[in-house]
This record gives sequence, C-alpha cells and structure tokens, in this order.
Amino acid sequence: MTEAPDDFNPPVGEPVELEAGLRRILAPNPSPMTYRGTNTYLVGTTGLAVIDPGPASEPHLDAILSAVGPGQHVSHIIVTHSHLDHSPLAAELAKRTGAEIFAFGGPHDGRSPVMTQLAADGLAGGGEGIDLDFRHDHRLADGDVVTGDGWQLDVIHTPGHLGNHIALGWNDACFTADHVMGWATSLVSPPDGDLTDFMASCARLGQQDWRIFYPGHGAPITSPADRLDWLVNHRLSRERAILDQLAAGPATAATIARNVYTETPAALLPAAERNVFAHLVDLKQKDVVKAEPALSAKAVFHRL
Repeated sequence: MTEAPDDFNPPVGEPVELEAGLRRILAPNPSPMTYRGTNTYLVGTTGLAVIDPGPASEPHLDAILSAVGPGQHVSHIIVTHSHLDHSPLAAELAKRTGAEIFAFGGPHDGRSPVMTQLAADGLAGGGEGIDLDFRHDHRLADGDVVTGDGWQLDVIHTPGHLGNHIALGWNDACFTADHVMGWATSLVSPPDGDLTDFMASCARLGQQDWRIFYPGHGAPITSPADRLDWLVNHRLSRERAILDQLAAGPATAATIARNVYTETPAALLPAAERNVFAHLVDLKQKDVVKAEPALSAKAVFHRL
C-alpha cells in the first residue's frame, strides 16, 4: 500500500515554513499507518488556524504552543477527521488557547447507509482507530467557508477514508488530510471507510485546478491532478485484480488479500484485507458481485 521511499523526513516538533502564511509541525507519532507522523498545519500570520492538532501528545502540544509567536494567537482549531492520529489533541489545545473546535461532525457522522448497516451488524473499525471522545464546538458542512484573520478555508466534504472527513481549500492549495496522502494510498477500512464515497471524493477534488496538496502525512504534492489520477487508477487496478481472483471461483476477502497483496508485510495484511473488503462492498453495491450468506467481512463473494 506504500510507494517507494521518499526523502520526506522533517524535524519532529519544529515549525517549517512552507509558504507565506503556512507552517507545518510534524507530530512524534511515526508508524506503518502514519509514515513519519501526522502533519499539523498553522495557517495565518496573526490569528492562526491549527489544522489537525494530532494525537494526544504533550510534546506535540508544547511544539504547537511554542510556534505561536509574539502578537499571534490560535483563533480556530479545525479537525479534518476524527482518527486517533489527527483529533485527540484538539480538546487540550482548545483548553490552553481558548480557541474553538471546528469539524464536520462526530466519529460516525457522514457514514453511508451500507456502512451504517455493517456497523449495526457488529463490524468494528480498523486502521488508525476512531477518537470516540472527539467533540466539536462548530459543525461544518460541505461548502461552508471558515474565515479568520487574513485567511479563508473552503470546506469540502470528502468521505471515503472516514465519513466525517473534510478537505480544506486555501486559495489554490488544498489540505487533503488522509484522503490524498504524500506517501501512500489512503486506507479505506469499513465500516468507517467507504470506497464508493472515496472514489466520488476523488472526482470531487478533481473538479478544481489545484496548485498543490498539503496532506495529513508525507510531503506536499506538487502535481495534484496527477496524484488524483494515480489514486483512481490504483483503485481500478485493485478492482481488476479482485475480479480476476473471483473469476477463478468464490473467495473471501482474506483469501483475496493474500493472493493480491503478495508483497505486503504480514503486519499490514489485516489492513489489506480491509481494503479488499471495501472494494467488495463497492462491487456489491454496483451488482457486480454477490455475498453469501450475507454482506460481511467474512462472507464468501461470487462474481456475477
């Protein structure tokens, strides 16, 4: 699920200026799921928006507060989605700064009907983990505009990686969080992730001519349109591989994952299985496959 290694390895906890009015602070939470760690962004020069405060980390909180210079203050805290590597620090940062928290909604908001049903049937989330304690002060909707001291952020609802996921347009730049990352394809893990929504969100982002993407993990993406094409084509190639497997006979998501993700380390195979299941749910929604005895992560899938 990853690309070839790149040279993205900024200092942890130190603000790096990316362009006028924008700094990035890397959180100290590297892992196979987060790469070097979560990117926290500070937008503005006087009244600052903090985008994705990151995981519960006292050193990272100190790093964010230390980056607020003389004459500056945190005016907004914006959370792109409520995974444990993006949102937990928001509450303490709000307490320390007096700023309020903006987000699309709670941990299960924006979830599609099929994923809502899978969750009701007992399917639990995987991947980074959901911040079930996340709370926000202001609910954002698709198309909303958040304005601050000399800056404006346009809210784009981009479900797929998570139902409550948003991207933020900043002039001709876009903070894409975990929908478009700078180091790997985004994890789509049912019932929190929905591949049908993910592909629609890719198409939505592709409607605008962006100059640059600033992702939640990894380096800035300087060819946004090419990156979106790569993401879509990657998913379509996985879909073809899954259908090829089913052409040979019925199979479970776990069996297909082992056969398709042949170079994936064993520790990441559960995430790969989730990705395969996400594809299978999407294919069932399009009446390309059927699930027996019923749609679930353990079902046997047949190609129609």
